[in-house]
Amino acid sequence: MDVATTNQHAKYDRLIAQCAGLPPVPTAVVHPCDAASLTGAMQAAEAGLIVPLLVGPEVRIRRIAAEQGLDIAHCRIFDTPHSHASADKGVELVRTGEAAALMKGSLHTDEVMGAVVRHDTGIRTERRISHVFIMDVPTYPKPLFITDAAVNIAPTLDDKVDILANAIELAQALGVERPKVAILSAVETVSAKIPSTIDAAALCKMAERGQIKGAVLDGPLAFDNAISKEAAAMKGIVSPVAGDADILLVPDMEAGNMLAKELTFLANADAAGIVLGARVPIVLTSRADSVRARLASAAVAVIYAHARRAAALAKPRD
Repeated sequence: MDVATTNQHAKYDRLIAQCAGLPPVPTAVVHPCDAASLTGAMQAAEAGLIVPLLVGPEVRIRRIAAEQGLDIAHCRIFDTPHSHASADKGVELVRTGEAAALMKGSLHTDEVMGAVVRHDTGIRTERRISHVFIMDVPTYPKPLFITDAAVNIAPTLDDKVDILANAIELAQALGVERPKVAILSAVETVSAKIPSTIDAAALCKMAERGQIKGAVLDGPLAFDNAISKEAAAMKGIVSPVAGDADILLVPDMEAGNMLAKELTFLANADAAGIVLGARVPIVLTSRADSVRARLASAAVAVIYAHARRAAALAKPRD
């Protein structure tokens, strides 16, 4: 049997195992009004990852639970009339301290994020919000972080600084002490005709000058150079990142989204996803996600939430 096949989910198994001993995180599950989202939330609860706070029309939630044979007797339900109200209530639970994470249910991502970024009642921080895929690729020896493939459509250089900071902080929380960041483009040389190569060069210089901390950066790198030592050697690239990247910073959302989906559908990868840069981690699940990917997304949120809390407690007060 192919080793890649037998070990296909080992990386996610290790992620979930990292949560052993960590208290489950109170999580506002926003509008879990279909079988997939409610089942995913309850599976995460059964695995000891979250304490689900179900936010949505109570009658619908109870009907779906009954249809799917889900026991929600011990869950708190916050009754709301529709999806927009569910998003607002989920964010309110974070603001009041009742929830330490958000999980998207069966509403559109824009509805959740609209409530998150609202200036008067949202939960933004000084850092730009961004999405990270944590990919379990059977043919790659470690988790592969891809950012940003879901939130920032055409990020500027300044946006990419925040996107990188979010991804580096996440990788460190998951145990990658000094992640290696490959800044992707179509080529591995700087060209004025390809703006992403200019951004890559600038980001690397910023890292040299201490403006980006906690990681080793290199770029521009083409995708093959970033994940294959052989491809990098053929191009004569000498780099601590090439062929061994932890984080792939993509030029824009289109490139990132296509890359993540190509790995999912052509390389049998699983894609856990999380949004960072808000006060709490936000789990964005998809109906196409496997059970393991859903649990991995919840596990990532749990580990990150605990790491943030520990960092806040360790920070000296004025």
